[in-house]
Amino acid sequence: MAEKINTSTLMKRLFKTKHLDAFLEQNEHNMQAAGFDQMIRSLCEERGLVPEQVILRAEIDRTYGHQLFSGVRRPSRDKVIQLALGMELGVEETQKLLRSAGKSELYPRLKREAVILYCLRRGASVLDTQELLSRYGFSLLGSLRN
Repeated sequence: MAEKINTSTLMKRLFKTKHLDAFLEQNEHNMQAAGFDQMIRSLCEERGLVPEQVILRAEIDRTYGHQLFSGVRRPSRDKVIQLALGMELGVEETQKLLRSAGKSELYPRLKREAVILYCLRRGASVLDTQELLSRYGFSLLGSLRN
């Protein structure tokens, strides 16, 4: 089985290499290959969920949701968060999902994001998260272009 290494070790190896092709081949198992759509399908499989279930719980338009799962559309940051809530992901899994979509991680120094992190940590639904965001006067998930 191939050795798993941390990111800083991978970075050091990258900067020391003289042959990029060899580096990529030797370290392929330590690099992210799965795209966002592959990741959400994999998470569903791991959790015994079907996309239709997640889309419904995430409160995302059905057609748009299936386009996300098939890789036809790229999600906004809020849609990634809604999917994470729909899959009942924890904070770390949500951060990983955001990275796989090319979006920035949630940052607890931003009040709106602190509310979202709070909800993720407690396994809140999208509706519960929306209610809390509204109570504190923040924009609802899906209302921003991000």
